Amino acid sequence: MGRRHRASRFMPGVYVFPGGRVERADARPSGFTETMASPPEGTDAATRRHLTLFARAALRETFEETGLLVADRPAPQPTEIDTAAAGPAEVWRAFRRAGRAPAFSALALVARAVTPTRSPIRFHTRFFCADGHAAYGDLVGDGELQDLRWVPVEEAGFLPIAEVTALVLREALAHDFNRSSLTRPAALFRWVGGSERPHHTVGPGDRRA
Repeated sequence: MGRRHRASRFMPGVYVFPGGRVERADARPSGFTETMASPPEGTDAATRRHLTLFARAALRETFEETGLLVADRPAPQPTEIDTAAAGPAEVWRAFRRAGRAPAFSALALVARAVTPTRSPIRFHTRFFCADGHAAYGDLVGDGELQDLRWVPVEEAGFLPIAEVTALVLREALAHDFNRSSLTRPAALFRWVGGSERPHHTVGPGDRRA
């Protein structure tokens, strides 16, 4: 996690996970094998359709903000890299220089969140989780996040974090990532109307405040 600058317009001084918006470059293939695990039950159609796009953005943002490559094996075979088709993002060149392949198959979708209409800055975000042992490289980002570090789960609750971050962390810890496939549906957090509490959907027909 890292702390957003205190001068930021959005969530100043708050600790967050690395992430950001999808960029135009994310629409191009990485040049590596991009096979992903099937999304969990209850995942909406738009997320299913663009899952690889969101995964590219997640891998890129993680690299940019933390300096870490989320890699699943030490050396990709030459046939796995299509240099001509590879996107222009620096993250894919970093993987090639490191002799590593991006861990598309290790990314697990755990939740998405939609901010309320009353929020001055809105987002509709998908959250992925991966085993920290897949992180490769030195923890040093581009300066967007301060106090960048690995945070023990028991410490995270004492940091200034947004409600959505706490909800997603709790949801991620509820998953069993030791299984070959996730049985728990991806959660949806929505702040409906003027509600101060999110509506939490974890599967078809299971909605609660």
